[in-house]
Amino acid sequence: MKSDLNIPKVEGVEIAAVMRDDDHQLWDIVIINRNAYPLKNVLITSKGYGKINREKKETSTLRHMIEALSPHSFTVVEPIQTEVFDLTNEYWVSYYLHEQIYDKKYIFPPETIQVSDASKINGFELTGIICQ
Repeated sequence: MKSDLNIPKVEGVEIAAVMRDDDHQLWDIVIINRNAYPLKNVLITSKGYGKINREKKETSTLRHMIEALSPHSFTVVEPIQTEVFDLTNEYWVSYYLHEQIYDKKYIFPPETIQVSDASKINGFELTGIICQ
C-alpha cells in the first residue's frame, strides 16, 4: 500500500539553468548540492516536450550519471539550447543517501527560462534560474 512506503523528501538539491556566456546564447543545466554531505550515484533523466507553432515536439530522453557530488557544490549536467526554452523541460533526479534512495522531478514550464528572469544564484558564481 502507498501509505506503507517511506518516501523521503529531497532537500538541499536544486536544478538550475545557468548562462554560460555574456551574450546569453549558451546555457547549461546544473545540479546543485547545498547539503553538508555528498550525494552518491546521482542519476538524472532529462527530456523536453510540448508544442512549438502548434506542432508537437519532443526531445530525446537523455540519462546522466554522476558518481558523487561534493557538499556545497554544483556540476554541469548538460548544455541546453535556447530553441527548447519554449518546451516543458523535465529533469528527474535520483540519488542515494545512507543507503536510501531519494528522487524528485524538476520541471521548467515553457518560456520560464528567460534572460530577463536570470539572477545570481546564492552561494555560487552562477547566473541563472533555479527550477521551482
